[in-house]
Amino acid sequence: MISGRVQGVGFRWFVQRKGEGLGLDGWVRNLPDGRVEVAAIGAQPATDALEEALLVGPRLARVDSVETHEYQHEVRHSKGFHII
Repeated sequence: MISGRVQGVGFRWFVQRKGEGLGLDGWVRNLPDGRVEVAAIGAQPATDALEEALLVGPRLARVDSVETHEYQHEVRHSKGFHII
């Protein structure tokens, strides 16, 4: 969950490009409360790199916080990284 000025600034497209570039599967979406939610599945180094990118965001964004959770159970997903 990413908080700050993260909607209307190209954040979802930024995350999609980063996720694809890192070979991750997952998705990104805007939430009604103004946050952006990201789910990413892949190798630990790639998910760590995505998390680092989320802390910065695209040029027009202002990231106030990134809240992460690890899920130990299987998560249904499609291949690739999608904006939903």
